[in-house]
Amino acid sequence: MEGLFAILDTAGHEVALFLISMIPLIELRGAVPLGIAAGLPWWEVLPLCYLGNLLPIPFVILFAERLLDWLSRLPLFRKPANWYRKKLNGKKAKVTRYARLGLFLFVAVPIPGTGAWSGAAIAALLKMPPLRAFFSIACGVVTAGLIMALASTGVVSLFS
Repeated sequence: MEGLFAILDTAGHEVALFLISMIPLIELRGAVPLGIAAGLPWWEVLPLCYLGNLLPIPFVILFAERLLDWLSRLPLFRKPANWYRKKLNGKKAKVTRYARLGLFLFVAVPIPGTGAWSGAAIAALLKMPPLRAFFSIACGVVTAGLIMALASTGVVSLFS
């Protein structure tokens, strides 16, 4: 990830963080610690990463199911698409039980396999109303960003 940051950093720390926070699986959870470790203050890092992480989410909510269907018909992507769908379906029960609160918690807790992209895909598979799903995901991203900023600031200050 540091190599990717170095490549993107030629456009500036801010652009690099914004773009990295858009990448599935890395998202804001990976971009915030990078920005803080690069010496940027958390109050500059969080809004950039927040906006970058949320920018693709409406499209994911609207098109995730169709995209997975399409990918599962392509021989090269059939296995990964079916694996991802199965993984999401396994997490669906946790989110379904509490609907919007479940989606918020799923996105807010920064552990591997959760995040805005996965939350948006689950919302699409559950056919949640897009605006409500987006609001839950956005609140979850804010919470995850604050958790990551607090953790990153604490870790960086320990080594300073």
